[in-house]
Amino acid sequence: MLKEKYAIKPKISIQPNYILLLGTSWANSGKIYTLKIDELGWAIFRFGQFRVGDNRVAKEFLRERVAIVTGASSGIGRAAALELAKAGANLVLAARRMELMEELAPDIENLGREVLIVPTDITSKDDIDRLTSSTLSKFGRIDILIANAGVYYRAPIDKLSLAVMEKAMAVNFYGGLYNILSVLPHMQKQNFGHIVLVSTMDTKVGLPGDAPYAASKGALNIFVDVLRQELYGTGVYTTIVMPGRVDTPLIHDLKLPKISTIIPPQSVAK
Repeated sequence: MLKEKYAIKPKISIQPNYILLLGTSWANSGKIYTLKIDELGWAIFRFGQFRVGDNRVAKEFLRERVAIVTGASSGIGRAAALELAKAGANLVLAARRMELMEELAPDIENLGREVLIVPTDITSKDDIDRLTSSTLSKFGRIDILIANAGVYYRAPIDKLSLAVMEKAMAVNFYGGLYNILSVLPHMQKQNFGHIVLVSTMDTKVGLPGDAPYAASKGALNIFVDVLRQELYGTGVYTTIVMPGRVDTPLIHDLKLPKISTIIPPQSVAK
């Protein structure tokens, strides 16, 4: 039984402007799916009978759901919060930069959705527990966690300091871990929930200089993949999103080849 339930042998196909997804809300098969982003930002793929980016399906699934988004002040997190609101979800915005979340909140409210702002440092377990309790106090449930917050530390391995590696792990691994462990009991209690980890394609194809970032993100990927298997049949699902280079503040100072494809955050959010 355990062998049938957990044995997964995914095939992976990677191209520069693709996003990889591991696990889905509709099919907990563990296969890794490859999605190409077209000119309109839609992901060309079908989950069973559903097309990613299909507003009708999204609104049916997300209507009145409560979604926590970390790293919501900019980039993918901000874009994801807006897409969720457009699809009918109520939002809890979590990030350190309060002023940017306050700028985003009216855009969500103008879509007819409720929004809660919780200033959060994801490296602080106390902050994460406060984020969970504040969400439950206002909405009474947690349906979706978008674990998006992260930092991009780079260093060649022969020049890598332990301090830099620990900082990367503190945000990219432990920050996500605290978040997941905090919301999971509540999702299990309601027999419904979806944990979405925003990771990186760097965890599949390591690039020189990216060891701190890729290793810290990759550690959480493995954790979430094990979690996906352990949650089989509970009504709680996980998805790992692995974009390529995304146009966010994380890479604004990064020198990239002119031919290197950069995806807009809105495409990842959709």
